[in-house]
Amino acid sequence: MGRVMALDLGEKRIGVALSDPTRTIARPLTILPRASRRAVVEALRRLIAEHEVEEIVIGLPRSLSGAEGPQARWVRREAEALARQLPVPVVLWDERLSTVTAAAYRALRGARRRDPLDAEAAAVILQDYLEAQRAPAPREDLPSE
Repeated sequence: MGRVMALDLGEKRIGVALSDPTRTIARPLTILPRASRRAVVEALRRLIAEHEVEEIVIGLPRSLSGAEGPQARWVRREAEALARQLPVPVVLWDERLSTVTAAAYRALRGARRRDPLDAEAAAVILQDYLEAQRAPAPREDLPSE
């Protein structure tokens, strides 16, 4: 089983997180500058090969109500373009409150506040995805006699 990579797409930067080989723990990996789509694809291809990534999760920024606004539509278009150019499957994942959660984790660690949160937000998205994949399927217990 290979690793999963998560991306927190932004207009200026892309936060990147990576799972461990057992797909249990997510950690921030790096922040990629958005120079051009070509440069981003090349950087992602290198990271995919280097870390033996088998799947990419991209955070989809929905509103608290679950609706998709302009930012979510932009991310969806960017994700579709990346999916056509990357050698692994790409999955969209609801990222509601991932940046808020990442900021809270950072505050608990006492880290510097000025550094971008992009990679930490990607790690929050990825951890949520990994936990959802491990969750047991809902079951229906029949009454015992």
